[in-house]
Amino acid sequence: MRKLLLLALMAIALQTQAQDVKIEFMTPSIVHVVKGQPTKSLVVIAKPQDVSVTHKGNTWSSCELTVRQDTQGNLTFLTAKGKVLLREEGWSLIRRNLEEWEVKQRFLLDRDEAIYGLGTIQNGKMNRRGEQKRMEQSNLEDFQSVLQSIKGWGLYWENYSPTLFEDNTDGMTFTSEAGQGVDYYFMYGGSTDGVIAQMRHLTGDVPMFPLWTYGYWQSKERYKTARETEVVVDQYRELQVPLDGIIQDWQYWGSNYLWNAMDFLAEDFANGKQLIENVHKKHAHFMISIWASFGPMTQQFRELDEKGLLLPIETWPQSGISHVWPPIMKYPSGVKVYDAFSPEARAIYWKYLKTLYDYGCDAWWMDSTDPDFFNPKESDYDHKVYGGTWRSQRNAFPLETVRGIYQSQRKDDRGKRIFIMTRSSFAGQQHYGSNMWSGDVNSSWDMLRKQVPAGLSFTLTGNPNFNTDIGGFFCGSYNTRGGGSAPKNPQFQELYVRWMQYGLFCPVFRSHGADAPREIWQFGKKGEPVYDAIEKQIRLRYRLIPYLYSTAWQVTSNNDSYMRPLFADFAADKKVWNMTDEFLFGRSILACPIVNPQYTEEKVIRTNEMTGWNRQNATDDSPSGGIDFTATKIVTKYLPKGATWYDFWTGKQFKGGQDVTLETSLDRVPMFVRAGSILPLGPEMQYVGEKSWDNLELRVYPGADGSFTLYEDEGDGYNYEKGVYTTIPMTWNDKQRALTIGDRQGSYPGMIQQRRFTVVFPDGSSQEVSYDGKETVVRK
Repeated sequence: MRKLLLLALMAIALQTQAQDVKIEFMTPSIVHVVKGQPTKSLVVIAKPQDVSVTHKGNTWSSCELTVRQDTQGNLTFLTAKGKVLLREEGWSLIRRNLEEWEVKQRFLLDRDEAIYGLGTIQNGKMNRRGEQKRMEQSNLEDFQSVLQSIKGWGLYWENYSPTLFEDNTDGMTFTSEAGQGVDYYFMYGGSTDGVIAQMRHLTGDVPMFPLWTYGYWQSKERYKTARETEVVVDQYRELQVPLDGIIQDWQYWGSNYLWNAMDFLAEDFANGKQLIENVHKKHAHFMISIWASFGPMTQQFRELDEKGLLLPIETWPQSGISHVWPPIMKYPSGVKVYDAFSPEARAIYWKYLKTLYDYGCDAWWMDSTDPDFFNPKESDYDHKVYGGTWRSQRNAFPLETVRGIYQSQRKDDRGKRIFIMTRSSFAGQQHYGSNMWSGDVNSSWDMLRKQVPAGLSFTLTGNPNFNTDIGGFFCGSYNTRGGGSAPKNPQFQELYVRWMQYGLFCPVFRSHGADAPREIWQFGKKGEPVYDAIEKQIRLRYRLIPYLYSTAWQVTSNNDSYMRPLFADFAADKKVWNMTDEFLFGRSILACPIVNPQYTEEKVIRTNEMTGWNRQNATDDSPSGGIDFTATKIVTKYLPKGATWYDFWTGKQFKGGQDVTLETSLDRVPMFVRAGSILPLGPEMQYVGEKSWDNLELRVYPGADGSFTLYEDEGDGYNYEKGVYTTIPMTWNDKQRALTIGDRQGSYPGMIQQRRFTVVFPDGSSQEVSYDGKETVVRK
């Protein structure tokens, strides 16, 4: 009888009725819509404000937004002035079983309306119109279920189960596999920044990262001994190439049966605590790999297993035998993922991670936070986890495992800001000290091109912290002259340099990958073009840190973003609506990375495919295989309409709204600065903090009025949350040709009391001024 009842329920689709819809104004411009039962939120932390709402018949209005309901129960969202923003077009709930429903909602968009976001979809596109995508967290693609429109509205779909997103002639539809009802938040921000601000209002702001995290990071898969890890830092110091972070990847714990033991158990890492201390003595910081799963011989596994807090899903590593591919499945690893949704499980996770924290680890590399989920079965999805089923909670897994560490470490604060690099992310994760990288992407020009829109799309969901494996993770196809030879392959050399130039404009600047080492000396030596090009990017990154750290403060305090799609600032210029190879880095710098080969071919050339110059290059023993990487090349880039632009390298001025053809070289990434910008540049240094910022260069770009706020604090710890920091406002009055450096606001221990600024203009002229915290004016 129960089976018949279940079948009958599953056949029923509940059609919308006006009384089934709950409308709640969270703020005057954010509306929470629920049909059926709401989702028990893991994401939204904001409470509804006391909003003045006028209710007349089927219409609800605040001072910012109007919601109108038709006789079928469909909602239309309008501005206060009556402009239609978004319309619903039907919804349904279909029984999956006695506890879960399939949830569906359709919306209608304008014919030429561009929409953005959702997550890091690796298809090279910005605009989501015409797409169909099943959204489930994975290694390469991660989803936050946040959309925004060129019209200035945004939508957060509050459901954590795998969800099908479709946009076609019938409309834009979300169909989630498990839920209790339709649940979403409609936001009207009026602009890209406005929507991001509202998403962060709902889900939390972005805490500051330590100052040192904006320097250069070196990593590979993997350093196999403590000595090897330490020597990498030594060699960077010896070469005087800047470095701030070294990363220890997996298996420092030993065998796969001890997977993620969170301790240095391998013989070659017998004294891991000493390794960390040694790294610190060299003025570098230590990040270590941790996972969301445990091997059967670990203490964590045994304690979690006894409490029923492990999942039955198949995950990585599948075999207990290390260093063998493909996995030898007759020796299964027994590794299992923990139930990150459980507060008790998260507490157990931190209890054991505290060992590495006690050793002095500075940052966490949380790998496989998707998590890896192989050969999925229906029974896996139906497995009970804390708060629901694996199906109903699936996409929020990265949020919960990251949140667990952040909240635990904040309670055990030792003066370090939390920095978590994670492979996966969900909505709201920006609030928990995390930066997401784009997964184990292949080393190819195609994949490099895809990283730009992937990172921008992630930013548009409210999550500003993004990076990629510079050079791509899997570079084995470039090992044409034996294992690990890719850094000597001109094709990979060019790709790596261009990828590094893209990474220059990411919040985290990190080299990592498998199949070949990535340290700078692997690509040649000083005086050779590839080595010199890599070093130039690293040195430029350090010069940009005052600008970048001040941008970080704007991200935290003003809901800004590091990586800004061009339509965020130039929405009136339709040419930038789907631009995938340019973006703003902060509010001043137009980043135009080169994402196509200029010196070599895109297709990887194997020995048996080589003819003519290819064969000659492959057998050439010169550092770049016979390729003249010193030659100049030509590239065309578009300058957005609505601003005047300066070439960062030459100071040449260009009017916006046109393509410009530039002469470039391997060591120079095209970048422009918007007129009206005030760009602070720091000194070259070997590591963050080596040199004081007591004589910053201020580059001023005339042609428009502009402003900038220089932000400084202790560089670590959370005293900034108590107001322990300084800001120096700067304004450029273009008509008066005057730069005003305003009164310094605030204070912090160790702040610079007396300093100098060197003000530089595009024509090369400069002035040096003294500054003691009081307003001073520099005239051109």
